[in-house]
Amino acid sequence: MIFGFNTDVKHGDTIYHVQSEARKADLLLQTMVFVRGHCIGKYASSYAEQVGNPGFSEEHIHSLLKNQHREVIDVVKAGSVDQFFRGQTEIRDAEGESLAVTWLNANEPPVAQKLTMRLLVSDSGAAVDGALVTSRLQHPAGVPIHSQAVTEGDGHAEIELNLSELDRTVRDPVVFVRATHGERSVTRKYRLKAEGSC
Repeated sequence: MIFGFNTDVKHGDTIYHVQSEARKADLLLQTMVFVRGHCIGKYASSYAEQVGNPGFSEEHIHSLLKNQHREVIDVVKAGSVDQFFRGQTEIRDAEGESLAVTWLNANEPPVAQKLTMRLLVSDSGAAVDGALVTSRLQHPAGVPIHSQAVTEGDGHAEIELNLSELDRTVRDPVVFVRATHGERSVTRKYRLKAEGSC
C-alpha cells in the first residue's frame, strides 16, 4: 500500500503545508502546497512510462513520490515556491524528464466511434518538432490498438482512435500516449469519455 506524505514547512513568517499522494487510477504523483488551508500550487508527474518495466512495484511508486515530496519541500525552504509553480504548467515524467505531452481537445466527444486527439509535445514550454507520438488504447482482451503521428514545427500532432472495437461494458476506457524525441520520452494515461457522456 502506498502512503502519502504531509509536511509543514516554515519559511519566514509563513507555514506551508506540503501534501503528496499517488493517484493510481491516473498513474500520477501529485503534490499540493497549502497556506492557511488554501491551495497555492499543484505539481503532478506521470509514472506511466515506468509501469511496464520489469520489477516495477508499489515500492518504486512510493520512492518516486517521496523524492517528489522532498523536491517540493526543498523549493519551499529556498523561498522559491512562487517561481516553481509558475514553471509547472505541464505534467512530465516522474524521473525528471523535461519532455511533456498535453491533450488539447480532451473535452471534445468521439464522433461516429472515432476520436481525434490533438496533442502538443513540448520541452520546458517550447514546442518540439519531429517527436514521434504513439497511442495504445487499452483493450479488455489485452489486444492494444496502435496509432502514431509525428509533431509539426508547432509541436502539434493528431492521432485518430477507432473506438468501435471497444468492449461496451468498459466504462471510461483509457489510452496511453507516448511521445519520443531523441533519447527522451514521456508517457501519459488519459481517460476517454464514452460518446454522449458529460
